Amino acid sequence: MEPNTARNESASPVRAAQYVRMSTEHQKYSTENQAETLRRYADQRGMQIVRVYADEGKSGLRLDGRDALKRLIDDVSTGRADYTQILVYDVSRWGRFQDADESAYYEFICKEAGIRVHYCAEQFENDGSLSATIIKGMKRAMAGEYSRELSTKVFAGQCRLITLGFRQGGIPGFGLRRLLVDEQKHPKAELAFREHKSLQTDRVVLVPGPDAELATVRRMYRMFVQQGKREAEIAQALNAEGVLTDLGRQWNRGTVHQVLTNEKYIGNNVYNRVSFKLKKKRVPNPPDMWVRSEHAFEAIISSDLFYGAQAIIDARRTFISDSEMLDSLRQLLAEKGCLSGFVIDEAEHVPLSSSYRHRFGSLLRAYQLIGYTPGRDYRYVETNRFLRRLHPDIVEHTIAQLQQVGATVRRDPKTDLLRINDEFSVSIVIVRCFPTNAGFARWKIRLDTAFLPDITVAVRMNATNQSVLDYYLLPIREIDRPRIRLAQDNGIFLDTYRCESLDSFFYLAERVNLRTAA
Repeated sequence: MEPNTARNESASPVRAAQYVRMSTEHQKYSTENQAETLRRYADQRGMQIVRVYADEGKSGLRLDGRDALKRLIDDVSTGRADYTQILVYDVSRWGRFQDADESAYYEFICKEAGIRVHYCAEQFENDGSLSATIIKGMKRAMAGEYSRELSTKVFAGQCRLITLGFRQGGIPGFGLRRLLVDEQKHPKAELAFREHKSLQTDRVVLVPGPDAELATVRRMYRMFVQQGKREAEIAQALNAEGVLTDLGRQWNRGTVHQVLTNEKYIGNNVYNRVSFKLKKKRVPNPPDMWVRSEHAFEAIISSDLFYGAQAIIDARRTFISDSEMLDSLRQLLAEKGCLSGFVIDEAEHVPLSSSYRHRFGSLLRAYQLIGYTPGRDYRYVETNRFLRRLHPDIVEHTIAQLQQVGATVRRDPKTDLLRINDEFSVSIVIVRCFPTNAGFARWKIRLDTAFLPDITVAVRMNATNQSVLDYYLLPIREIDRPRIRLAQDNGIFLDTYRCESLDSFFYLAERVNLRTAA
């Protein structure tokens, strides 16, 4: 055995972390394949992988949404990293940033902290040499260029499918449903909310929904065109009758306006009204850039009624000048003290937020023109309003699931506590996400110390506070503090109580025949 080999075997292994990322590009980039390559690389170099960071199903265009890479950078920059090497499959897994300097910046943060980044599947050694620097710069530029070329190809493919009458993403909307079809448009099955196609060759088209929703859509158009009612009046009438939107929410001026202006209700398939390519700023496109397929779906209302509504809306918009729109916005700001899309859409005397976006390019630009700098408070208020509406739905769904497994549930109308099988009490709380200035997600759980439920079900929301991320089942006997602060990962003590779904909770409440159990 050679002396160098003997010294390497006797020395303690170098501590390393691995970072893996997979979007949906190719099987060779699966996290398992990446991890196997990194393991072999570590074994050959006498390294021990002590930490794993994985972003699965995440685009490499931006840092946003890549929580694992954010944690890695945070651990490195704050000195919490207990390793001196970082192993990555190749340059593209580190990121396909459109600015190659951004990719270099994140690597420089690691280098400055004394931690070296290894690109294990590349043909060059990342040792800081001139040749490595040149090749790495080219690889970074090529990674970004690949995304740009792919974006162009994908957009062309999507436009072709639109012209063929197939739907490209997005919820169907009130009065419509998504139908799964094959390439020849032969029906296969109706897709429920959040269901997706499983075969790449399958397609989706829009079809009319339930008769009650169709009648409501037609009635909305008649109220607007024939009876002269405004969007806010229509929303008020629908809410008074208990009619909810397709998302189970109350109507407002903006949601009614969306129904009155969308061409899908006359069967047209329209695409590219807004551009959001390569994760850049979302911008509205002029009508001549829209991709349209007429009569792609079955119409719900007549063309005469639809274009009658557009004529009213266009005439209303034509007589409002830029200065008048901004004056209305200033007046609303003086009344409310803050502005947001929701605040604008709820106000009767100002144009819709979509009108401001169309006229001035964005709401932020309109805010700048009246000297208003938006803070975060209004977003906080809107999110809280949404979560307050969501809470009773989650509680009712939980009760229904408990009853399905045979449990008895009593709900206290004053405290909202659930009494399960007359054995234990449960409190359900929704925990909103608070992004930090550095872009990391944080959650604060406030436990009910007044009524002391046996179990607190903490429903943790995702980064946008629009859907559920996971659940924490917190027993009062184990949690002795009124507030808990959560990060993405919280150690074994807290994450022991973390669940992807409430199946384990329902299992606790399930009633089992004693003879069957025996």
